Amino acid sequence: MSLRQMEYLVAVVEEASFTRAAEALHVTQSALSHQIKALEREVGGPLLERMSRGVRLTVMGRAYFPHAELAVRSARQARRAALAAAGAESGELHIATVHGQAIGVLPEVCARWAREHPRVRLLLHEYATTQELYEQMERGVADVAVGPRPEDWQGPVTVIGREEMVLVVPHDDPLAARESVRLTDLAERPWVRCSLEPVVDGRRWLDLQCERAGFVPRTAVRTQHSSTAVRMASAGVGVLLTAAHELTGLDCASVPTDPPWRRDISVFSRVELTGAAAVFSELLRAVSGDEKNPAAGNAR
Repeated sequence: MSLRQMEYLVAVVEEASFTRAAEALHVTQSALSHQIKALEREVGGPLLERMSRGVRLTVMGRAYFPHAELAVRSARQARRAALAAAGAESGELHIATVHGQAIGVLPEVCARWAREHPRVRLLLHEYATTQELYEQMERGVADVAVGPRPEDWQGPVTVIGREEMVLVVPHDDPLAARESVRLTDLAERPWVRCSLEPVVDGRRWLDLQCERAGFVPRTAVRTQHSSTAVRMASAGVGVLLTAAHELTGLDCASVPTDPPWRRDISVFSRVELTGAAAVFSELLRAVSGDEKNPAAGNAR
């Protein structure tokens, strides 16, 4: 079996269509089908099930695909790393992140990158949760990831800053005048919950902390996106815990927690950073600035 055959399989699965995959690969559909059939013969069974509306992986295909996908992505990363080591200032840099970072530090970093390295195109892979981010990076989806520091990560991890979490309330809420708020003061308050809120040791951080404070948070509304959650909290639906940078430009009051809660934001990858990836990491560090977020109580 060849890397090209694996690449063809990955394209068919990603596009869910032989026709679209052939177009993306700039090959004829017959050539694509021939290579997939050759791969299936070598593997020893069907990898794809052809349906009237697209294709899907067979049981054998589901077992084979993650390894093929990793091989294809690793080969692409190897090529980019080799070009970077040779001093090439062109091509692509794939970055994986979560929504909170995509709207936080990354816009400024990407703007500076576009000015300073216009020949290296950035491709952003954005994920809803940190768990999804970690899983996709293990699969080799990107050259470098930006997000909360992962535990037990096998590759290099560099902390570039700290992210502060704050409570969001309307301006006329009595809490808005406070310098800080303890969770015990919020036992009777309703909460705005978001599917993107931080997870610690497999549990949502708010549930864990409220349990330690002796109460279960009462949910007023649950949202899918943090921007919706912020607007709900600013309208008075309930108290929200979110990252401070997600409030930029929004009409609401934010109050620090007591004790303060911050988490490390890091750059991590499967292999040592070189070339464009290393330069991007240094730019992130410069823009984030550890001094902007001094060390304090931390949780992942």
